[in-house]
Amino acid sequence: MLKEFKDFAMKGNLIDIAVGFVMGAAFKQVVTSFTGGIVSPLIGLLFSADLKKLKWIVKEGVADDTGKIIGEVVVLYGDFLTNVIDFIIVAFVMFMIVKGVNATKKKEAPAPPPAPKGPSQEDLLAEIRDLLAKK
Repeated sequence: MLKEFKDFAMKGNLIDIAVGFVMGAAFKQVVTSFTGGIVSPLIGLLFSADLKKLKWIVKEGVADDTGKIIGEVVVLYGDFLTNVIDFIIVAFVMFMIVKGVNATKKKEAPAPPPAPKGPSQEDLLAEIRDLLAKK
């Protein structure tokens, strides 16, 4: 059983998937820092607020003795918008990578057209019969 697992784990496709997964996770971190550090502040300039801190307070909470707000219900749409921007950036980059890889692949040559088909044996025999009948 251990040998079968080793054979399975060492297949090229599985290793490629693992490398792709690790690279994707690292790329996600880069995109998240790009969005949080560059895109969100620039969009925040338009709205005069930090994009990640945008929220809609559905129900006000009350502060307890320590100053912590209890019972507040909020919709964090700023976080959602930031994650949507992250997703769009990652999806676009992945699209460009797939498009680039597909462009580098060798295009298969189209199959040659089939050779013209001649008359069948029955047609040839009928022609011979007709020629013999004329004589």
